[in-house]
Amino acid sequence: MPTTNDNQKNQSLPDDAWEKQQQQQQQEPIAHNCEAELEKCRQLCEEYLEGWKRCKADFLNFKKEEAQRFKEAVALAKTHWALSILSVIDNWERALEHTPPDIQDSDWLFGIQQIENQLKSFLKNEGIEEIKSQNMLFNPELHEVVEQTEAEGESGTIIAVLQKGYTINGRVLRPAKVRVIK
Repeated sequence: MPTTNDNQKNQSLPDDAWEKQQQQQQQEPIAHNCEAELEKCRQLCEEYLEGWKRCKADFLNFKKEEAQRFKEAVALAKTHWALSILSVIDNWERALEHTPPDIQDSDWLFGIQQIENQLKSFLKNEGIEEIKSQNMLFNPELHEVVEQTEAEGESGTIIAVLQKGYTINGRVLRPAKVRVIK
């Protein structure tokens, strides 16, 4: 017995056209669902991409900050090391100032002075340089006044260096301790 759907099918459309129409009607909700799913996927993709970009930027910033922290830690360690070695060099120079007169011209003393020159050259290569102070005007950024005396000359002129000062890469490592004219 024919149904009303069959009657409609028979009356208005040929079999092929009717089947195509039925398929299209069934596919429309599927297509609509696929488009909605595709849009969700696009939004998620964009969200994840933005998150990954932020994460990458955060990581690059972290790397830069860590590199800077590492440089600062190395500089701090170098500063502590340099201050320790400067004490040794100060004592070395004091010892050489009190060299007995009978060995003043000896090869042994010449060798000791060569070692001192090597140490100073090494320090210079590491960015550590002596602050020139003798007969200069007092500079509070480079010098520390230990004593003031009455003498001929301009007030504030350094007349004696009691302990040498040093800079490391242009920054004061240790100020020079000086005696100045009042």
